[in-house]
Amino acid sequence: MSSNQAEIIAEMALQLCGSDFRLHGRSADHGLDCIGLAAQCLAAADVPCEVPTGYSVRGGSAEQIEAVMQQAGFTGLPGDAPLHEGDIVLARPSPVQWHLMVSTAGGFVHAHAGLGQVVFTPGAAPWPIAKIFRLES
Repeated sequence: MSSNQAEIIAEMALQLCGSDFRLHGRSADHGLDCIGLAAQCLAAADVPCEVPTGYSVRGGSAEQIEAVMQQAGFTGLPGDAPLHEGDIVLARPSPVQWHLMVSTAGGFVHAHAGLGQVVFTPGAAPWPIAKIFRLES
């Protein structure tokens, strides 16, 4: 990924902080979930992506998520790989739930259902990281 695209992805994520949370939400005006947040960030960086629909909060598989990310041009890295600004991170908040976050300088941006909005979480990831997705140039 060009450093410019990574910066755009991270900057857009930060700009979306404060947006309402909404399951299957795809716009800051009407609410975002974690997939909608990632989609908005990728669109800002001119990265085409087929955004999945019809999923539930729980379920799915890392393989399904990785397939979508690979179609968008991302490479999957192990969860313990060094993070770069603009990476899309797949975390595991519970044994039955997956969650996407955007890596930024100093932390992560993600759509937090419990808080009802897109938030910046400073420091280390709040949940175990299963996969890191990086857009290769």
